[in-house]
Amino acid sequence: MRDTHNATSIVRQFIRMSSDNEKGWRFVTNHTQVLLCIARDPDVRLRDVAEMVGITERAVQRIVTDLVEAGFLQRQRVGRRSRYVIDRGVEMRHPAQAGHDIGELLALLALDGRPDGRSELAKS
Repeated sequence: MRDTHNATSIVRQFIRMSSDNEKGWRFVTNHTQVLLCIARDPDVRLRDVAEMVGITERAVQRIVTDLVEAGFLQRQRVGRRSRYVIDRGVEMRHPAQAGHDIGELLALLALDGRPDGRSELAKS
């Protein structure tokens, strides 16, 4: 059985680190935050994603629909629950990232379970 509690706490820590509520903007968009939560736990409930990202469950539902329609995510029904599969080979949408797929971004922002929640790539 996977340790989803630990993954959830790491994602929450990352989101807190990337939030800047005083200035009203963030480096990582809500779409990316949702995708990161799903990357960490493909069986995560959207209610839990909403709590981790700090947005409403309805906003998460809209973001997931956007990501499914754009081909980044596939939604699979498993009983009464949903499981999400990320297609890491889909190219990012902005022209500045032409030739780069979403898997590269996820790898860059991957949280590898370090106690401080930072990626190995973020060492300074």
